[in-house]
Amino acid sequence: MRRLHTAFYASVVLLFGPVVTRADVVLDWNAIMQTTVAGQAFPSARFAAITQLAVFEAVNAITRDYKPYLGTITVIAPAGASAEAAAVAAAHAVLKNYFPGAAAILDAARASSLATIPESVAKDAGIAVGETAGTAMIAARTTDGSETPEFYLPPLPSPGAWQQTPSCPAGGGTFLHWRNVKPFGIRSSDQFRLDEPPSFTSARYRRDYNEVKEVGGANSTERSQDRADVARFYGATNPVAVWNSVARQLSVAQGNSLSENARALALLNMAMSDAAVATFDTKYHYKFWRPETAIRFGDTDGNDRTDPDPAYVPYVTAPCFPSYPSAHATLSNAAREVLERIYTNRHHSMTLSNAAVPGVTLNYTKLKQITEDIDDARVYGGIHFRFEQEAGADMGRRVGAFIYKQYLGNVHGCNCEPSTETENRRSRP
Repeated sequence: MRRLHTAFYASVVLLFGPVVTRADVVLDWNAIMQTTVAGQAFPSARFAAITQLAVFEAVNAITRDYKPYLGTITVIAPAGASAEAAAVAAAHAVLKNYFPGAAAILDAARASSLATIPESVAKDAGIAVGETAGTAMIAARTTDGSETPEFYLPPLPSPGAWQQTPSCPAGGGTFLHWRNVKPFGIRSSDQFRLDEPPSFTSARYRRDYNEVKEVGGANSTERSQDRADVARFYGATNPVAVWNSVARQLSVAQGNSLSENARALALLNMAMSDAAVATFDTKYHYKFWRPETAIRFGDTDGNDRTDPDPAYVPYVTAPCFPSYPSAHATLSNAAREVLERIYTNRHHSMTLSNAAVPGVTLNYTKLKQITEDIDDARVYGGIHFRFEQEAGADMGRRVGAFIYKQYLGNVHGCNCEPSTETENRRSRP
């Protein structure tokens, strides 16, 4: 069993609303975006990427600090246009398009943000640029494969084969179609497809099976309170909420510019959305069983050291799709990779909490600590094997490295800091 890291378990705050310390409109509207798109992790990641890329395109069309994503907005941005007005208009246009039910709230937020910018030709020009950027990003994602849900009905049970769990709808496994969603940056959904899970007779499978069986059951006496709290927290808090909040806190601490913030948030959300596409390619390629199925039928896997527990129920409800790799690990490590490259791997002060999990507050000083807690959360929650966390981390880091190096580069140089070793590292489960 892993040593628990409790030194960073303390009182902190995750910002699901506007940031406490007002920084700039890019960060303000990132917080609004986070609240607006809240829901299932993978559609949220897609909406977040569209929004933040629209904001980036709008701001960058005026500042011209970085290489554009679409490259179609720069030509219409007049000199002196307001980048702040452009950011507000772009975010508002995207969010109102996809979330018309929130129109009144979004309209009020737009009016409030624009009221801080003096009336001028520059403001009007910035609004026009932002609206154009929003429209262009919406058009770029039309018919991207996300529209029509598909489900997976598993065949008769067999060792290793994913079976429906209690959270499943009658149609079967969810998000089957997500492997076919058009990525924002990676070349294809299978570009970073993982090797197969470890064999049932391996020491690694036996070790990880027995770990989750011991600490992940609903009635486990081996799960400490802090690991239980972490499991509940990350069971209720998806990667979009976690990592956008972290990015805002890092930006405020570092004092980044409007343009820098627009780029960082675009890269972050591109990476998470593409990590979701990549993880579903691997999930539905192998269709690997969840621990709750594996442990109930441990006598069928051919390993005489994986004793079954027919009554096993996980502490956290498993989502309804195949287990390998962990999606939370994949998206979170894609985010971590991008943020470490932008803000470096030094000590930070980051705070996380969620009103949906009252009484649980978390404090971190390094990004790695967050992904370590997420790994523990899924194992102590009983819904993932440790090797699935490690595999997801590997995939996520490679997706994040690819996005960072290939997109939105500084016009004066490359995106090559601080290290590229993780781009080519590939652990084998």
